[in-house]
Amino acid sequence: MDSPTTNAPQASPTAQARQKTLTAAAVDLGASSGRVLLGHVGQDTLTAKVVHRFANEPIEAAGRLSWDLDALWDGILAGIRAATETAAALPDASRLESVGIDSWGVDYGLLDESGALIAPPAHYRDGRTAGVMERVRAQLGDAEIYARTGLQFMAFNTAYQLLAEQPDDLARAAAMLMIPDLLCHRLTGTIGAERTNASTTQLYDVTRSGWSDDLIAKLDLPRRIFPPLREPGEPVGTLLPHVRSALGVNDGLRVTAVASHDTASAVAAVPAEGEHFAYISCGTWSLVGVELPAPVLSADSLAANFTNEVGVDGTVRYLRNVMGLWLLQESLRHWQESGEQVSLEGLLAAAETEPPLRSVVDAESEEFLAPGDMPGRIRAYCRRTNQPEPTTPAALTRCVIDSLALAHARNVGLAERLSGAQVDVVHIVGGGALNTLLCQLTADACGRPVVAGPVEATALGNLLVQARAYGVIPDRVAGRALVRQTQQLRRHDPRDTDRWRAHLGD
Repeated sequence: MDSPTTNAPQASPTAQARQKTLTAAAVDLGASSGRVLLGHVGQDTLTAKVVHRFANEPIEAAGRLSWDLDALWDGILAGIRAATETAAALPDASRLESVGIDSWGVDYGLLDESGALIAPPAHYRDGRTAGVMERVRAQLGDAEIYARTGLQFMAFNTAYQLLAEQPDDLARAAAMLMIPDLLCHRLTGTIGAERTNASTTQLYDVTRSGWSDDLIAKLDLPRRIFPPLREPGEPVGTLLPHVRSALGVNDGLRVTAVASHDTASAVAAVPAEGEHFAYISCGTWSLVGVELPAPVLSADSLAANFTNEVGVDGTVRYLRNVMGLWLLQESLRHWQESGEQVSLEGLLAAAETEPPLRSVVDAESEEFLAPGDMPGRIRAYCRRTNQPEPTTPAALTRCVIDSLALAHARNVGLAERLSGAQVDVVHIVGGGALNTLLCQLTADACGRPVVAGPVEATALGNLLVQARAYGVIPDRVAGRALVRQTQQLRRHDPRDTDRWRAHLGD
């Protein structure tokens, strides 16, 4: 069992003394696309510019839906080249010094003894895990699993994916590497498991801060495949010679472990002042929660399906993954494919003039998870619950935004009640920070100010951890202050709160 640690980023051997500025690349991988950003971090500087974008499309391989790791690899190499060239072309002819990689959680690749990938990494949407979670829960019981891992139950968690592996593949495996660690291995040849992403596996003991040996044993998984854990900010290594040659970069470029789960990076860049805040990392999904010093493992927390994932500095991201802008994105796609001339900007402007809270849906209902005719499903929900049907795109957009604001407020309140945390302000980061109507209505529903921004929170958090490793900034508090100082933020104060309280049952 790995001993508890503080998660404090460690200084690179090449940068024991504080630097004025770090030039670094943030590789940010999403479930449908990836990008590489060139960043500059100094005591009064924090910038991030996208220098390369690439698609991330699943493939059918080995009889399952898989990630195209080779395509991701090509995109990352092209991005590092672009970052190197862009930095060198700047007036001060900067040299790229560090690279960090973040991505989604739960997915992994298996390596054999030679370090070769046994099969393309499976996609979390592959159907091979059907029924696995239910069998494990029946075998061990929810209370035992949650007491160790504190993780919400999702059918695609890493534990269930491993149990769905081909027995021969698992028998050959020498190491299981989460997606960012797998790509770091390709860059440097080193093997390790960055802690924030390891905590999404449902095989990490959140109280002992290490792999859950007893749970691994009870599930009859091979302990040998779980690598040593490493911290955000820990040096991963230098580039392998053939990688350095392919990139044409200097031998001083290092790979640094960041908070490699993308939400952990986003939370690291929340521009909070003090501890009394909630965050909503808002995009296709909304991750709503609070930052805590220790996990919450109560029966009420288990019943609410809240998750305890690791953040920077040994913090816990106590959150719930709830429906985000997917409802609006899928509605917009349906309308456009049906030939309606609508745009997101036009819909949001029209929605502002619609009556508030005329019709709302349960934005967390599973009936809205799948792609398809989202407007039809929303109207059907309203008919079934005896509410007025939103018959126009503007009315339906207002229904969606109102419903998301209610879901945000409900889960901020749950996080506060279950954890005992005090929430004075709510921070919305990510793409949802651009949706001023959603931000204002979230403030109204929460009855608290909402601070919107930064939009590029994940990439900025990635860069801030690298900067700490190189001694540019001292700690998490200084990083958040730097975000407040350098990024565009917008404050929304609550206005009409009474009608929202009525809907929330307060």
